[in-house]
Amino acid sequence: MATKEVNLVDIAWPVSRLGELIENLARKAKLISHPIKLPQPPDSIIDTGDYGIATWLDNAASHVGLEAEPVSTLYSDVEQLIRAGGPAILRMPGDIQEGPRFVALIRGNTRRVSILCPDLRVRKLPQETVRAILCAPYDAQSGNSIDQILADAGVPSERFSHVRKAILREQLGAIRIEAGWLLRIPPGANILSQFRHAGVYRPVFIMLGMFFIQQVLTIASWLVIGRGVFQGNFDIGWMFAWAILLLSTIPVQIIVTDAQGELSMNAGAIFKQRLIHGTLKLDPEEIRHQGMGQFLSRVMESEAVEMLALSGGFMAILSFIELFLAFFILSKGAGGSLQAASLAVWVLITLFILWRYYQTSREWSATYREMTNDLVERMVGHRTRLIQEDQLHWHDDEDQALDRYLRLSESLDQSSIQMNAFISRGWLLVGLLGIAIPFITTAPPPQALAISLGGVLLASQALGSLAGGSQSLISLFIAWRQVGPLFAAAGRPTELPALGFVPPEKGKSAPMELTNQAPTIEAEGQPLLLARDLVFRYRPHGKPVLQECSLQINLGDRLLLEGPSGGGKSTLGAVLTGLRTPEAGSLLLWGFDRQILGSEEWRRRVVMAPQFQENHVFSDTFAFNLLMGRRWPPLPKDLEEAETICRELGLGEMLDRMPSGFQQMLGESGWQLSHGERSRLFIARTLLQNADLIILDESFGALDPENLFRALSCVLNRARTALVIAHP
Repeated sequence: MATKEVNLVDIAWPVSRLGELIENLARKAKLISHPIKLPQPPDSIIDTGDYGIATWLDNAASHVGLEAEPVSTLYSDVEQLIRAGGPAILRMPGDIQEGPRFVALIRGNTRRVSILCPDLRVRKLPQETVRAILCAPYDAQSGNSIDQILADAGVPSERFSHVRKAILREQLGAIRIEAGWLLRIPPGANILSQFRHAGVYRPVFIMLGMFFIQQVLTIASWLVIGRGVFQGNFDIGWMFAWAILLLSTIPVQIIVTDAQGELSMNAGAIFKQRLIHGTLKLDPEEIRHQGMGQFLSRVMESEAVEMLALSGGFMAILSFIELFLAFFILSKGAGGSLQAASLAVWVLITLFILWRYYQTSREWSATYREMTNDLVERMVGHRTRLIQEDQLHWHDDEDQALDRYLRLSESLDQSSIQMNAFISRGWLLVGLLGIAIPFITTAPPPQALAISLGGVLLASQALGSLAGGSQSLISLFIAWRQVGPLFAAAGRPTELPALGFVPPEKGKSAPMELTNQAPTIEAEGQPLLLARDLVFRYRPHGKPVLQECSLQINLGDRLLLEGPSGGGKSTLGAVLTGLRTPEAGSLLLWGFDRQILGSEEWRRRVVMAPQFQENHVFSDTFAFNLLMGRRWPPLPKDLEEAETICRELGLGEMLDRMPSGFQQMLGESGWQLSHGERSRLFIARTLLQNADLIILDESFGALDPENLFRALSCVLNRARTALVIAHP
C-alpha cells in the first residue's frame, strides 16, 4: 500500500496542536499575511468527540478571519477533493490511541500534493498516498477478499494494484466520507482580499495590458501604411509589415477575450457568494416591512449589477486608454496642443451630459421599480382581490402610474439618442474644424494632417465607447442602491464564542468549560435558560413590550405560555432565541451569555417555530424543508429520523401519497400543503434540529383534535425542553 511509503507520525498533527496547524496552514496558503497566535484547544475537546472538535475548529478559524467549511465526499471523488481542495485540514479516519490526528493539505495537483508537516516543513507526497490515508478503513473492509479473488484469478502483479483499485471504486464509490474541513476566506471578508486570493487581479492586468498593446499595434499599422502612402514608395516589404501588424492583433484580442471570461467567472462567483452571505446577515426587522415585489426587485438588480459591472465598467475604462492615446496623437498632429485641449474640453462636456442622463435615468428607474413592486404584489394577492376587492376599482391608480412612466420613458429615450449622436458626431465636427484651421492658415505637411485625422477618429471611437460604457455604469449605480445594503451587510461582524469555550453536543448534558483550568459546570442543577429583568421595545422611545420580564427554564421542563394577542408572547420568544436583543436585563443559556456562546451557537441551541405567517415552505424538496436546520446533503440516518417524526406527527399518509416521497418538490409550484400539514412540517423541522430548547409559537392552532394529540405527544416525547406559546 502507498501508506507504507511514509511514516504517518511525520505528517499527522495531533489534536493538541490544532491551533498551530490552522495558523501555519493559513500562512503557507497565503490566506493571512501576518502571524496570529491561536491558543491550543482545551483538553476536554477530545471528550466532546467530533462535534466538539468541529465546533472549536470552526470558531478558531473565524477568530483569524477565515472559515472552516466541513467537507464530505464520495469514495469515488476523493482524488478530486485532494487535487483541488487545498488548503484543507483532513481528518485521519479510524481510532487512534493518542487521539484524533489531522493532515494539513496546502495544495494538490494530478500527481503530487503539498503537505505541511508538524515540524513546519512542506513535504510533497504522491496523491495516492493521501488518498490511501483517507480511505484506509474502507479499503480494509473489502480489500482482503478482493486480494484473494485477484490472486485466485491469476491477475499479473503489474496489473494487480490497478484492478484492485477499480473494483474498490466500483463497490465503495457511493460511500460518503467525512474528509475534514476546507479553509477559505469568508464571503464577508475584505473584498480586495477575496479578489487577491481568487486571482481576480491577474486577468484585469492581462486585459488592460493586452488592450494597450492592441492599440499600439493598430497605431503602428497606421504609421506603416501612412508612410508608404505619403512617401509614394509602397513596396512589398512595407505591405508585409502592415499585414504582420494587423495579424498580431488577432492573438492579442483572443487573450483579451479569454481574460475577460476568466474575470467574469471569478468576480461573479465572489459577488454572488457575498450577496447570499449578506442576505443571511440581515436583521429580520430590516426587511419585515418589505413585500414580495421589493424582494424580486433586489434579485433582478443583483443580476444587473454583475452584468453591467463586467461589461460597461470595463468598456468605460478601456475608452479612457483610447482617449489617452488620442491625446498623445493629437498633440503630435497639425493642431498640436490646441487640438488636444479641445478634446479635453469635449470630455468635460461629455461628463456633464452623462450626469444629466443619470438624473433622468434614476427617476425613470424609481418609477419602473414601483410599478414592478405593485404588479408582483397584485399577482401574489390575486385571490384576495378576486374575493374582496370591487373590480370596478381595480385600475384606479394604474392609469396615472402608466402615464408618468411613459412620459419618463420618452424623455429617457430622447436623452439617450441625443447623447449617443451628439457626443461622438459632435466631436467629429469639432475635431475636423481643428484640422481645417491649421490647414488654411499654416499649410502643414500631409503627414501632420494624417496624424491629426487619425487622432480625431480614435477619439471619436473612444467617446462612443465612453458613452455606451457610461450608460451601463449609470444603470449600475442605480441598481446598486438596491443591492448595496446586501453587499455591505456581508461585512457585519459576527458574535463569536470565546476561543476557550467548548460546547457540549446539542441534545447531550456534557460539561462546558472556558479554559483548561476552568471549573467544569455540570448540566444537573444548572438552569438551561435564565432571563432576568428583560426590557424590550421596538422603537427607542416607544412603550416597552417586555418590562422587567424574568423567566427560568430547567432541563426537561415543558412550559405553556398563554396570553392575549399583542401581549408580547412572540416578542419574548424572539428574544429568547436571539432574533431580537433586549434593551436591558440579562439572558443566560447554561450560565453563559451570547458574548461567550456567540449568536450562531445560541441559535443552534434555542430553536423556534415562528407563527404560521412568519414561517416559510421553500420551493425545494420535502427533505430540504425538513432538514434545512441540519447538515446538507443528509445522511441516510437523517432521512430515517425525519420519516419517523413525520409519521408520529400524522404526515405519513401525505408522504405516501407524494409521487417522489422525500424528493417531492414543495412550495407554490410543487405539492400543495394544507394549513395543518404546514404547521406539522414546521414542528418536524424544529424537532429535527435537536436543540436544547424548542419554542413553538401558535404551532397547534390549525390542528384538529386527533392531529393535535399526535403532535403534542411527539413534541413531549422528543423535545428535551419545550416552551409552547398559545392563546388562552
